[in-house]
Amino acid sequence: MSVQGGAIEDLRATVGLQIDDEQLLRKLAGGLNAVEELLRETVRSDVKAVNDAASHLVEAGGKRFRPMFTLLSAQFGEKENEDHVIIAAAAVELVHLATLYHDDVMDEATMRRGAESVNARWDNTIAILTGDFLFAHSSRLVADLGTDAARIIAETFGELVTGQMRETVGPSDGEDPVEHYLTVIAQKTGSLIATAGRFGGMMSGAPDDYIDSLRRFGDIIGTAFQISDDILDIASESDELGKAQGTDLREGVRTLPMLYALADPATDLRLVELLAGPISDDAQVTEALDLLRASAGLDRARATLSDYAQRARAELASLPASPARDACESVADYLVARTH
Repeated sequence: MSVQGGAIEDLRATVGLQIDDEQLLRKLAGGLNAVEELLRETVRSDVKAVNDAASHLVEAGGKRFRPMFTLLSAQFGEKENEDHVIIAAAAVELVHLATLYHDDVMDEATMRRGAESVNARWDNTIAILTGDFLFAHSSRLVADLGTDAARIIAETFGELVTGQMRETVGPSDGEDPVEHYLTVIAQKTGSLIATAGRFGGMMSGAPDDYIDSLRRFGDIIGTAFQISDDILDIASESDELGKAQGTDLREGVRTLPMLYALADPATDLRLVELLAGPISDDAQVTEALDLLRASAGLDRARATLSDYAQRARAELASLPASPARDACESVADYLVARTH
């Protein structure tokens, strides 16, 4: 979804932002349009094959939550360098897009954001190289923001890769599967959103304690986003999700509601059997979804999500009252509300 043409209202609804302040709304709209233009400019290449593959997901759009959060976080400083904020916002989105190219290869996905995935349209090699291309350009953008920013984005790359490795290898012997999963999603999702908040605060000259709060909020809310998606993949119908229902079940990914269900001695043994591996049969997917909805795992996952949302709101308490802080708080409320 592009934010061109003042589509900020659509984006606000998508990520749950409630922004009543017209001045802030206009500022975010202008910033997001600038980010969108920079994204298109950055991925452009004279080599047609590179240009086509790199622009594929940029043109497909998306929530753009990470650049939005960068722009929001920049409202907490008094010396905002607007150009640097836009560069930082585009850089974090490029990192996010790069991970999507790689994820689609690992998941053997055929669709992404309503369009054919790059690995399906071209092949895995093109998708991997395109992701690398976007990582490279993100690093180039961040290089203009100073050595501290370059170090932070490098550390974030490390977190993203470590999270993916943890997920691929699985929990070690004796490790709690739930704690392992929460660590994985914190690294895979929370770390980049934390960096978005950190960059916004840094580029606006916000005090260090504000920057730390924005970083921690981003880390927690990123994890909450993934838990919320885990719940919706089970609790929502396909037409509400905009994608096939039970995707995690089909891929054999044990998400938080499933892990909680497996840890519950009262869980139906048939569900335990179904969760032993990937499910390819549509009837069995439907059966597993019905059993998961009836299990204690779903309610326990909702309780965990509420806890994360409460923790996220608590991190914002040290920030000054403002429309930007209200907007951040609304995201935490939205993540809980969308799963009920």
